Amino acid sequence: MTSNLRHYFSSLLAALAALAFAGLPGLRASPASPAAGTVFAREQALAALTRAVASHYNLEGDLQFELLRPWVAPTRTALAWDLEVVEFPAAASSTMMFRCRVLADGAPLSESSLLVRAQLWRDAWVARQPIPLGSGFDATALETRKVDLLRDREALPAAIGDRSYVFARAVSAGRLITWRDVARRPSVRKGDVVEVSAVEGLLVVTMKGLAMESGAKGDVVAVRNPESRKNFSAVVVDENRVQVRF
Repeated sequence: MTSNLRHYFSSLLAALAALAFAGLPGLRASPASPAAGTVFAREQALAALTRAVASHYNLEGDLQFELLRPWVAPTRTALAWDLEVVEFPAAASSTMMFRCRVLADGAPLSESSLLVRAQLWRDAWVARQPIPLGSGFDATALETRKVDLLRDREALPAAIGDRSYVFARAVSAGRLITWRDVARRPSVRKGDVVEVSAVEGLLVVTMKGLAMESGAKGDVVAVRNPESRKNFSAVVVDENRVQVRF
């Protein structure tokens, strides 16, 4: 048998063997196995807790949690994990306890309590220079600093403040501005003559009155009728203008 003929028969036998083995059930490619799932990691639980708490209390800023007890993960695995808060404290604070439910693949698995230390980081106003009592709110005289609003609860966030505010107290340079340091600029001042409008449906009646107290737009102030000398309540709607609604 020539070498060419031997090579031909060898190739033919190899091809027949490959076809025969391909038909055997034990040699077929096995289908891909389903995903095995994962354990519920501490980071996943904290991320879900952060979303739930920020939404519940309508918190703005960088909310951070530190668990004050060791995280005990469920013993099983799942393709999808979630955490629901079923009981919140009355108000957000630096230390909070939440009653939580763990969901594995959408089904309730267990309930437990999470004790956390919380921080809410946000820009707040700081006086760049001394600010006298009665000064108008001027951002150029201020600067911002990151503060934990759950600790410095009175700090005035940098997102709040415009020319409708005045300083109700003097503030020294470098001090954190608080809510107590500012007040809304009064649109009506005590002792001023104001225009009073009484509205009932399409009927509007106007008169003059004497403001018995100061108030910003939206505040309710006492106003005196100069003829009857009787006081009534009215809502401040603009500069030296108030309105009575029936």
